Amino acid sequence: MQLSLEQVGKTVGPSVHLYPQSLTLVPGAVTVLLGATQAGKTSLMRIMAGLDVASTGRVVADGLDVTRVPVRQRNVAMVYQQFVNYPSMTVAQNIASPMKLRGERDTDRKVRELAARLHIEMFLDRLPAELSGGQQQRVALARALAKGAPLMLFDEPLVNLDYKLREELREELTQLFATGDSTVVYATTEPGEALLLGGYTAVMDAGELLQYGPTAEVFHSPQSIRVARAFSDPPMNLMAGEVVEGGVRVGGDVVWPLALPSDAPRLLTLGVRAGGLRIQARAGDVPLPGRVELAEIAGSDTFVHVHTAVGELVAQLTGVHDCPLGDPITLYLNPESLFVFDAAGPLVRAPARPGKAV
Repeated sequence: MQLSLEQVGKTVGPSVHLYPQSLTLVPGAVTVLLGATQAGKTSLMRIMAGLDVASTGRVVADGLDVTRVPVRQRNVAMVYQQFVNYPSMTVAQNIASPMKLRGERDTDRKVRELAARLHIEMFLDRLPAELSGGQQQRVALARALAKGAPLMLFDEPLVNLDYKLREELREELTQLFATGDSTVVYATTEPGEALLLGGYTAVMDAGELLQYGPTAEVFHSPQSIRVARAFSDPPMNLMAGEVVEGGVRVGGDVVWPLALPSDAPRLLTLGVRAGGLRIQARAGDVPLPGRVELAEIAGSDTFVHVHTAVGELVAQLTGVHDCPLGDPITLYLNPESLFVFDAAGPLVRAPARPGKAV
């Protein structure tokens, strides 16, 4: 499906849920709506589905204006944060229901195949209430996929599941989306989920659409500070800088060598993701001495919050590290790996991408 939003906005009384924005989805691909809670992702998806009507603008599907066409008259599948299944139907009947509405044949075989792909084939004769939350969400996902709708909307479908199950389902959904023909829209607050799903990403913040494009391109070349912070977890570290002879001055009298465009503004904001900071120096690195404010171990990574002369920084270190509070620590970064923004927000320079020519 070719779905286009043309200056679509949404207001409820005096509150603006969505500022007017235009977005044309790449047909047959996955588009991730990435943004924090209340960024406007759900409001936008409900307008796409026909559950809500836009206050301004219009929705065009395959060349037809469907702005005021209700959801029951559209061929759309949607999965919510809270799984929704028919409680009186078995798992098999839930999955088969959209197929039977279309009059498909051989539904039993198709149900078994889809259930096997989502690892719920052993529950086909059970009722949803007899399943765990994760299993019920798999049933809801299977029913949505069984519908075979040209537009499939997923509103943070994994947010209420435990970490291990989320990881498993993300991988499975990535494979399922890759083998389908539907246009998929998937909302999430997690940059890592957007990167895993690939395809295209639309970054949203406070009701605004900030940037849309191939996911890797948006990640490596965020067009503003707002996009960079939204597409970094934890948010991108930012430092104030000033262009001087020989590079950029940060933190008083420290000057870092950094090649900049000739038209770069004098006042800058420098950005580095947490993973771009390390505690072992490499060639070309500059030191950032500081003091440990907090150390958090999450999975196989350690997040160290450090007070430095250029501001409060968070470093993501691979492995488990012992970083006692208050201890001195020196972080290192390569100035060429910095994102450079105009102090007002727009991107001035992005680091060269791995494997890409400068």
